[in-house]
Parts: sequence; structure tokens; C-alpha cells
Amino acid sequence: MGSGWVLWGAAALLLLHVLMAVSPAVNFALRMGFYYLLFFVSSALTAPVCILVNGGRTVKNMRIIKTVVKTFKYFFGLRFEVKGLENFNVEGPAIIVSNHQSVLDMMGLMEVLPDDCVQVGKKELMYAGTVGLIIYLGGVIFINRKSTSSAKMVMAEVAKTMATDNVKVWVYPEGTRNCTGDLLPFKKGAFHLAVQAQVPVIPVVYSSFTTFYNPKKNLFTSGKIKVEVLPPIETKGLTSDDVSDLTDRCFRTMRETLFRLSGHPSEAKDSS
Repeated sequence: MGSGWVLWGAAALLLLHVLMAVSPAVNFALRMGFYYLLFFVSSALTAPVCILVNGGRTVKNMRIIKTVVKTFKYFFGLRFEVKGLENFNVEGPAIIVSNHQSVLDMMGLMEVLPDDCVQVGKKELMYAGTVGLIIYLGGVIFINRKSTSSAKMVMAEVAKTMATDNVKVWVYPEGTRNCTGDLLPFKKGAFHLAVQAQVPVIPVVYSSFTTFYNPKKNLFTSGKIKVEVLPPIETKGLTSDDVSDLTDRCFRTMRETLFRLSGHPSEAKDSS
């Protein structure tokens, strides 16, 4: 009886392996399923540790979460090449902005996340089971994207939090995931916040995932992600009248960097 189960198990694993090899759709579904499962299970195991070590919701829990999530890349054959981490070494608070491509961004985020840095995320994430719990414990600031007035109130509170707690804030200015290999137009909230608080903006750019990850093509394989932390952009002396120029400047710089890191520098020249 025991040997029969072993044979059936081996046969099932062999069948899965064959299906993953011949069917991109099966390979994509299984890898994504495992990715979500990994997040939910690790979140359930990590949440009690965060509560025991740091007593509840605090940005300090991000150190624990970061340590766990940084192991995920080994399961999926992903490699990170990181440059410019020294640009995070600014005195006092800052706004960090980066491109937002897919659910895989969490791995990229944790690969470079500096200490004392909180993220701004959509409110719906709070209800994502154990994942919602762990990001709540990590101090993520939730924003209701459907309510402009609510979003403005939250960003005002973020400005106060930066000043009182001396933390950096990580924002995705595109506002939604974009796995096209380009950038969507930036929303101005993060830049209004930076000018209001008179803190620098630190751009972070991840190379395009499209060579190894594309949901429309059922593509999810191993690959290398280049990450570059760009020099801080100062906002001291700027006013609300300068927000549009600041947004455009950051967009152009990040877009050029995205194309360069992704091996398509000519696209940046053609679009300028």
C-alpha cells in the first residue's frame, strides 16, 4: 500500500513536470499559485514573530518581513543586480518613488528596502488574509484610491508621520501595476507630499520584467532584475507651483533609466 502511494506520487510529479515543460499556461498557473501560497504561508508564520519581537504594528517589523521575503527569489530563479544603495543615505525623511510592474514587485521592494521606510498601498490589501495582516504589522499606510478627499487626508497624515517618526515613505507614482516595459503617467500625490514636507525625492528603477514575466503570454521563468537607486532630487525651496515640473523631471529620469536597464536605450531617445 505504501509503495503504491509513492509510485502514484512520483507519477503525479512527473506528469506535472511534463505539463509545465510543454504548456506555458500550466507552468504560469503553477508558479503563480506557488508564489501566492508562499506569501500566505510565510505571512502566517511571520506575523506572530513580529508581534512577539516588536509588540504589534511598527515599521521595525519590516526588518523581519524583509529577511523572509528576500529568500523567495531562490524559489523562482530570480537574480537581482543592485546599484546606488548609498543614495538612500540622506539625513532625515524622504519620499522614495519607483516603477510598479506586477505582484513580483514585493520581492524587488524587499531586496533594497532601507530601514525606517513605510510603504503606501491600496486599502484593499488590508483584506488579503494573512498577507493583509503582515503588511499591516509592517506599518504600511493604506489609501483609498477611489476617494480623492480620503487620499488627500491620508497623505497629509503621512507628512506628519515623516516629520515626527523620521521615516522614509515608498510610493508607486504610476498608481497601478504596469507590465508593458514602459511607464504610465505619474500621479502627483507623492511629489506634492515631498514639496509640502520639503524632503528629497529618491527615484528607484527596476528593469522591465517582460523578458521573463508576462501574464498575457503565460510567461514566468527565471531571470535577472537590474535595480538602480538614483541620486536624491532636492525639494527645498520648491512650492506647489513647482510640483508639475518636479513630477515631469522625475518621470523623464526614471523612464530613461528604465530603458537603459532593460537594454533599450534607443527608446528613451526616440520618445524624447
